Amino acid sequence: MADNMTGTPGDASGRNYYDELFDRLSVRPSTPLAVESVAEAYLDGKPQVLRKKRTTRRERDRLFWSSRPVIECPSDSWNSEVMVLALARYLGQEPVAAAGLVSRVAKVAPAALVRAVRYSGLVLNQHSPRRTELDEAAVGQAEVLELCRVLTIFDLAYRHRLATLHMQKAFLSDLSAFDLLVYASLYAFERLVPRDFETRTLSPATSADSQVAWDAINDLLAWKLEGTEASSLKLSDDDIGRSVVAHLRPILFEDDHGVAGAAFGRLRAFHELVAAQIELNEFVERSANAFSYDDSIKFVRQGDRLQIVEIDPAARTAWQRDGRKLERLHGYWLRRAMDAFVASVAADPGRWAIGRPENGDANRLAWLRAMQAQLCLREVYGVADAVATDGGERVDLFQALLSLNLMSMFFQADFLAAFATRIKAEAGWIGALQRLAFDGLREGIHNRLPLTWSGRDAKVANITGWTVTAAQPQGDASMASAILDFWTYDLVAMSAQFKGDVPGLRPHFYERPVLKFGSTLVQMPWIVGLQNNSTAAINNLRRLGARRGQARDETQRIEAALARLLETRGFTTLLNWKPPRDDDDPGEVDVIATLGQHLFVLEVKSTFMRRSQQEAWLHASSTLRKAGRQLQRKLAAVSQAIGSDLEFRSSLGLTELPALHQQHGWIVDTCIECDHQRFSGFLKVSIEEVLIALRDDRHLLNDPEGLLAGTYAADQSVEDDTHPSASTLYPEGFRVERFIEVIETEAVWEEIAADTSA
Repeated sequence: MADNMTGTPGDASGRNYYDELFDRLSVRPSTPLAVESVAEAYLDGKPQVLRKKRTTRRERDRLFWSSRPVIECPSDSWNSEVMVLALARYLGQEPVAAAGLVSRVAKVAPAALVRAVRYSGLVLNQHSPRRTELDEAAVGQAEVLELCRVLTIFDLAYRHRLATLHMQKAFLSDLSAFDLLVYASLYAFERLVPRDFETRTLSPATSADSQVAWDAINDLLAWKLEGTEASSLKLSDDDIGRSVVAHLRPILFEDDHGVAGAAFGRLRAFHELVAAQIELNEFVERSANAFSYDDSIKFVRQGDRLQIVEIDPAARTAWQRDGRKLERLHGYWLRRAMDAFVASVAADPGRWAIGRPENGDANRLAWLRAMQAQLCLREVYGVADAVATDGGERVDLFQALLSLNLMSMFFQADFLAAFATRIKAEAGWIGALQRLAFDGLREGIHNRLPLTWSGRDAKVANITGWTVTAAQPQGDASMASAILDFWTYDLVAMSAQFKGDVPGLRPHFYERPVLKFGSTLVQMPWIVGLQNNSTAAINNLRRLGARRGQARDETQRIEAALARLLETRGFTTLLNWKPPRDDDDPGEVDVIATLGQHLFVLEVKSTFMRRSQQEAWLHASSTLRKAGRQLQRKLAAVSQAIGSDLEFRSSLGLTELPALHQQHGWIVDTCIECDHQRFSGFLKVSIEEVLIALRDDRHLLNDPEGLLAGTYAADQSVEDDTHPSASTLYPEGFRVERFIEVIETEAVWEEIAADTSA
């Protein structure tokens, strides 16, 4: 039931928090600024507590939308960014109704209302009562009326795709979650597994089409978990046997055309189901979310169809360039890992041999990929050498990364490359899978089916061999057990979360690629062998594990590591300084750094790797927007302290307060999204860019020798051109002015910028 507000509600004493804040701020000269400051507080989730009781979002919505700052909001203020975002939040929720609000904004600021509707996600939620309010507000308002017509076209297209998906789901509604994975694995070997797979490639890539299919299958598994009884997610050997006999054996090994026909019919139905899910997902991502969150384009109605018109090519180019940056950064960390391995072998030649000689190359690749991920996690995300599982057990991070990469190498060699070899000699993908399965049996009763399963004890025993160290020459079974938990999704717990509408992030099975069905563990070779393990590790810790007890310590380690790197270039640094508190408490300052008469105040943000424009927009409109305002207050507090406190100024190595053009506030973020945009006037830059600029090793972003792609061919002239001395950012030596220029002009990414312009 919606809260229809007719009065001015408040807390138990009758006071409205936002009215009181507005009154305090209105003492200052500008009422519009007071309105916007109150809206900022609302967007920041304030008040968190009222009368010693935590407030809910519904309570804050009710208080804000009935407050005087909203009721008395000047017409021009509705066009401000913060009021547009606040209005988007109103339009995106259903419980609270503010009578007449949408109609009022439609009259005084129709363009602001159009933007707010886009950002609200109402395009995919048109059953909301807010859509009814929008229709009422459109009367006599041409711009809003046209928006409603566009929304109607989106709604019809969305409903059509949903109906098609629901129809396809009905054909396979009787499948269990495990049955679904059987067909998913057959589909993967038919459509997704590369036919020319090479295990020697240092950085195997998943194609964009494969990733789209993975996402669709992930959504279909979630659908099964939402509607499945917990008992069916606890697999016994008999359960697996019945599923294999009914769904896998008829396709790979059955001569009875009647029995096989039913299974092939289900496989065709699964193809149609994946296609329907992909069609829906692509519509949501490329159309609905583009409409909502991509400011570089505009949807223009042509009759009953929509046409995309590009209105900001620079913004579109920036988004695409950020994707290329991520690819280069992946290579950067791998080259850093290679340098570390070469140095370790030079110090101890015995390090070259890893495991049995016949597995040496694969083991070295696994070691490099594990080191690649650990270097990134340590230097960018502040992750310690030991991390905690969901159950609280401690895991050696490198051992966990190495185990996953050894797992990947196993599936690459024994499944994917073996399948690619056999498909060249067989009539088709089914014949290749048959031969792969028979050869597995011939070689020692090995499961070489399109998906694998085992008991937990057997899996722990396999991983134990990968935990061998000098201190544990036989391996560590307890560590193997913890590592297994670290990479495991418990599907029973996940199903309960979905059914109970328990808050939590939607899982991606490639972040934790071991699926737990009771006491049975299931893996898909096509996932484990092809996924990006670095991204899996980062998001396992930073997305799924964002609320771990270690997360706060990790942020502080990021700040400390950044300060140490600055100090190697001559900076004086101060960490976590707390300014004197006043009415506008700026909070703790993450990093203060000075060199010469230049002052840097850095606001550090640690999050996860995002994949969509929606996620990037949410990050920009929440975390980065708030960071800009925080930095504004913090830089002012630091400047005031430097000007008034001689001891504080001296501790920073300053003789006087730096001039305004020598004061720099940067938002330094672990993610690449919104790179080099400004928030409250302050530059947002990635930690990796700052790190590369300070280390002066941007040459590691390149892959001229083809090492990462597995196309290495020795060419000394190419290697000479990419020697560190040929690509230094500081040809005249490190100077703080040049460092600022490097960051502000994106000099680290000059080659990518050149590629884009070409």
